[in-house]
Amino acid sequence: MRTVGAEPVFVRTADDLAGIEALVLPGGESTTIGRLARRYGLIEPLRAAIEGGMPTLGTCAGMIFLASGTTGEEQPLLEVLDIVVERNAFGRQVESFEEWVEVDGLDEPVEAVYIRAPWIEKVGGSVDVLARSHDHPVMVRQGSILATSFHPELTGDVRIHTMLLDLIDAADAGEGA
Repeated sequence: MRTVGAEPVFVRTADDLAGIEALVLPGGESTTIGRLARRYGLIEPLRAAIEGGMPTLGTCAGMIFLASGTTGEEQPLLEVLDIVVERNAFGRQVESFEEWVEVDGLDEPVEAVYIRAPWIEKVGGSVDVLARSHDHPVMVRQGSILATSFHPELTGDVRIHTMLLDLIDAADAGEGA
């Protein structure tokens, strides 16, 4: 985020949400992210901020945490992004891979790094599919929410993070996302 001119702030409590302009929900382990968010009282404040239009980017586990549902076990979810995801759909850790994907709105393909990555099984009517891989959506947008199955932070390409900052600019200009 610093590369694109933003100053990151760690959100560990609901009070940490005050004054931030956008949110990045990173990769990791989605069940753990959800359980920690529930333990520290962050589920409802995060949900309210995102539903209130806070530009948000969820990558891999972050995308799962944003989703309205998963195809597998129950886990804490924000349920703010109208998608159903399948966790670890691309395989286990040893099956991680990279590929180039075409992203709507970008002139050149994006290098996509998949690590135990989910794919999207079902997309709601208000969700725009921006990229696909193996016949499944791997990048979507719904209003001011962007989500990817892959890890854009693991490459030198900042275009997806710039898309997040553009959502801040659109909100500031009153354009709505």
